[in-house]
Formats: sequence, C-alpha cells, structure tokens
Amino acid sequence: MKILFVHQNFPGQFLHLAPALVERGHDVTALTDESNTRKTAITTFRYRKPDPRPDPTVARLGTTFTEMTNRGHRAARAAIVLRDKHGYVPDVIFGHGGWGETLFLREVWPSARLIVYAELYYAPRGLDVGFDPEFGRADDEKAFSVVSRQGHQALMMAQADAALSPTEFQADTFPACFRDKITIIHDGVDTRRVAPDPQARVTLPSGAQFQAGDEVLTFINRNLEPYRGYHSFMRALPAVMRARPEAQVVIIGGDDVSYGARPGDGRSWKEIFLDEVRDRIDLDRVHFTGKVPYATFVGLMQATRVHCYLTVPFVLSWSMLEAMSAGALVVGSRTEPVEELITDGENGRLVDFLDPVQIAETLIDSLARPRDFDALRLAARAHIVENYDLRTICLPRLIAFVEGRL
Repeated sequence: MKILFVHQNFPGQFLHLAPALVERGHDVTALTDESNTRKTAITTFRYRKPDPRPDPTVARLGTTFTEMTNRGHRAARAAIVLRDKHGYVPDVIFGHGGWGETLFLREVWPSARLIVYAELYYAPRGLDVGFDPEFGRADDEKAFSVVSRQGHQALMMAQADAALSPTEFQADTFPACFRDKITIIHDGVDTRRVAPDPQARVTLPSGAQFQAGDEVLTFINRNLEPYRGYHSFMRALPAVMRARPEAQVVIIGGDDVSYGARPGDGRSWKEIFLDEVRDRIDLDRVHFTGKVPYATFVGLMQATRVHCYLTVPFVLSWSMLEAMSAGALVVGSRTEPVEELITDGENGRLVDFLDPVQIAETLIDSLARPRDFDALRLAARAHIVENYDLRTICLPRLIAFVEGRL
C-alpha cells in the first residue's frame, strides 16, 4: 500500500511504525512542517510553515480554530502538489490530528482511508483545566475557551475512518459519539534497550558521574513546568534534602513551556520555583541538566534509586513507561493517566500531585529503604514487558491496525 504519514514534527509517534511498514514492503511517505529538522530515512515532503498565530483580540474564541485550519490549509496545498505534479495517491493517510493537519486531506484524496492519532480531547472540566487551582480555576469564560478549542478536534474525528489512542485514559477523553472509532495501542517501549543494568554508569553534561547503587533521585519533564508537577517536586525538595544528606538530585528538562501558559513576569517556571526554595536546598547536590541525549536518559533510569513522575490529568509521558522498563522505582502522581499503569504498592508508589509534604515523605522513605522496594521495581519492569513491549506487542498491533487487519 501507499501510506502517507502527516505530522508537523515527523516522525513523532510514528518513529518505529513508519520504518516497520517500509520493511513490510509498503510505499511509505511523510508530510511535515518545513521547519522540522528531525532526520528520517522515510521519503519526506514539506508544507510551508503556517502563518503566525492570529491575534487573540481579533480572533477571540476562534483563535485556536483559525490557527489549526491555517496549518491544515498549508498541509492540504502541499498535498495537492503531491497529487497533481507527482501523481501521488495514498491508500492510507495516518496523521496526528492535534494540529489540524488532516482537516482538508479528505478533499484532496477522497478514496484514501483516513486515520488520525487521537491524543487527547480538550475538556472544560475533569481534566487539566482547574485541576491545580494555583494556576487558574475553572469558570464560565475558561469553559467557553476550551469548548472553542474542541472545534478542530471534533471535525478531525468526524472525518476519520479510524483513530488511535495510546492509553485508555486518553481515548476516554473523547466524546461517546467518537469513542467507537478509537483503537487503543501504545506507541511501545523498546524493552531490550531500556532494561535494568546493575552496572549502569552515567555522566551528566556537567561531568558529574553516577552509577547504580548511588542515592540518586531523578525528575524529568520535556520542559520544567506546572503541568508536569515541577512546582510540587521543588517544594518537596527541601525536606528530602534535609532528611537525605547524601542524596543527589538530577532534574532533566528545558526552560520553555510544552503545555499550559508561560509565567507572566518574564522568568521561566524553572527559575520561579527554584528561586522559591533556593535558600533551603543544597545546590551542590542538585543537577539541572537541561535536555540530554537519549542514552544519558536511559543511563539515569537504570542508575536512579527513585524516579519521581508527576502530571495533571493529561497526556502520559513516554518517560514514565521507560523508567518502569529500566527497573526504576517510580513515585508517581495519583492521577488517572498514571493510575492506568501504576498500582500503589504493587509496581510503584502513588502520591497526591498537590501535596508536597506527602511527596517529600514518600520520596524520603523510598530513598532510605531501596531494597524494600525491589519487588516493585521487578513488577514495574514486568508490567511494561508484558503489556507495552515495542517488538512483541505494540508494533505488531500497530502494523495490523494500519493494514486494516485489526
């Protein structure tokens, strides 16, 4: 078959799937934003970068819809060039619907089977909005704004022949009228590469070195921000460092924002919450690494004594599954996306996202008694291998899904 992947940051979630389909003999092509610099062996075409985000004072509640339809229009115009100048007609289109790229592709190729990656459906209540009152409460105006942001998502799902979500929680955020279209298959974890290693050693960009057995506490966000509990973790840190004077803390993540709003005072969230506790922590034992190579991340997950993962009810991070696969003891937030994988006391430990005191107490206890939680580490690894392994479970199912056999 001719299969077209559409993703503004390709390969994105299709990192393993696209090459696997090539190996099976399919003709695989990608369409992505011209500013995407990620390397891939897949034949790739690019659409022109969309116009800047419209002025919210003008577009008002239509700001997001305008932004997404602009991107969809650019993707569709590139698709027309592929069709008319190159004679390209795909059998299957598989696109991430979050940025509007699939919105007009049905008009360009009406005979193609259209699949969308259904990552999360915005909701004015019950998910991230208003979950942490420190960063805004749910009210009528906020609800109107969120509902307006659902516009391109509803249109995306209405047009799709089928959809894919990585977890039950994420699939269940979509309205009942769309839920039957969604198949749940995770992107998968390479459990051979991300596996426990009692001899693991890792060197940070600063030159600091750690090995398995050291008292290391890790925390990872793509960008350090409240959506992923950076503030709760930092507020827990003074108590943890007082109680564990030998503990080393490694914090991975950028200074920008991936989700939610930027702080309004010109500082980053990283700076704001570091400044809040700066005079109560030993900065010589806190290692901010920024973003690190994947091999460094894996080494840290193999070496860490405790890994803390916090999130509001939102998209689940790959990093949590990979930490479990590496045999790390995960202390996670008691929120729905985490609870889908971690059962407290069985394959990890759960804490209240909004309670730095409880987070600190659980981290202290976990750091102090590492051998008492070996069974949880083994169970975490087993759960990922048995349910989320890339090669034996997820990738075969993803291939069958795209090929229409599932």
